[in-house]
Amino acid sequence: MESSNGKPPQGEEEGKAAGSIGGYESLHRLLESNLSPELFKEASRLLLGLNCAHPLEPISLPGATTDLAQAHSFDVQLLVSQAFRFNADKEHMRQPRIVRVGLIQNSIAVPTTCHFADQKKSIMEKVKPIIDAAGASGVNILCLQEAWTMPFAFCTREKRWCEFAEPVDGESTQFLQELAQKYNMVIVSPILERDINHGETIWNTVVVIGNNGNIIGIHRKNHIPRVGDFNESTYYMEGNTGHPVFETAYGKIAVNICYGRHHPLNWLAFGLNGAEIVFNPSATVGELSEPMWPIEARNAAIANSYFVGSINRVGTEVFPNPFTSGDGKPQHADFGHFYGSSHFSAPDASCTPSLSRYRDGLMVSDMDLNLCRQIKDKWAFRMTARYDMYANLLSEYLKPDFKPQIIADPLINKRA
Repeated sequence: MESSNGKPPQGEEEGKAAGSIGGYESLHRLLESNLSPELFKEASRLLLGLNCAHPLEPISLPGATTDLAQAHSFDVQLLVSQAFRFNADKEHMRQPRIVRVGLIQNSIAVPTTCHFADQKKSIMEKVKPIIDAAGASGVNILCLQEAWTMPFAFCTREKRWCEFAEPVDGESTQFLQELAQKYNMVIVSPILERDINHGETIWNTVVVIGNNGNIIGIHRKNHIPRVGDFNESTYYMEGNTGHPVFETAYGKIAVNICYGRHHPLNWLAFGLNGAEIVFNPSATVGELSEPMWPIEARNAAIANSYFVGSINRVGTEVFPNPFTSGDGKPQHADFGHFYGSSHFSAPDASCTPSLSRYRDGLMVSDMDLNLCRQIKDKWAFRMTARYDMYANLLSEYLKPDFKPQIIADPLINKRA
């Protein structure tokens, strides 16, 4: 467990926890512990923004939630000191549309050398009390991390990890359906899917489970990375489900899986289809992407006038056999450190502090979905977007004889 300032308890060596920042859980807690209150307030304003011209409003946590967090040693950020509410301005014609949303980040539970069935079972047992904490907190919509039922083994290129793939209505979905019904909660479950009806093809898929325990639908990952150790196209290719938005009992949600966050048009398409909250379940490591992590989702929330929930797993997963990825680096047995840091971003540019860089965690936040339309009205991005102009450019770009619109200086190659 951590101390009140976000550091390991006294007596533990600073920085001992792998993935900490000099012994601190996150950048936010490092700043909070080392800046004066006045400087920290100003730093927070610059880093986290303001919601309706004010710092994010804290909300209180049920005792059952904090009890579960202490019993199972996971980080809880529910904005009472660590849990927040995104407000919207009061309207004359609409009532507030408050929804409570949760994100879960976690490490694997046993070594990757264990029997696959034991690995999957142990992760489910680890995640269940965190889901229980979300339920005790009154979460309406909950999203788990990418491929949450397994280690992120796609660096290895070993096909045996395909054994973790399951049908849409498989074991993990059935497990979550019971909890969704129990807590009247929509659950977004990213899995490795085995498409039984189409030659047992493998997909990187999210299953959206309704608050009645029903399967609302699925979405498959649109963009597949081929960078560094992320050798995912060995296992599955680009998805074929477009950009669906799921109308749930609590709001319209969409899922931009992991690498899709690097593609602005992917974010745009979910917005054009009417999303109010877009989740980004991910598995990404510090050396590759951490400077981009707090920027991309926040920018997407601003540009598309919706909320974004960013989820990343935590820990370092070591695999039995060393591998290389054709990048000249020596063979190694792990991806690197998955840095967690899950958080929410809002359309008004405000965002929450992040969860821990190295511990399992539950992030919970209230959000008034009225803010989405209010920001659309304020900034008029949809009205000023000039979609027709960009549609014409993209249409031309896709033609084999496309020529870029470049106007060269006629004197560029002439001597004075």
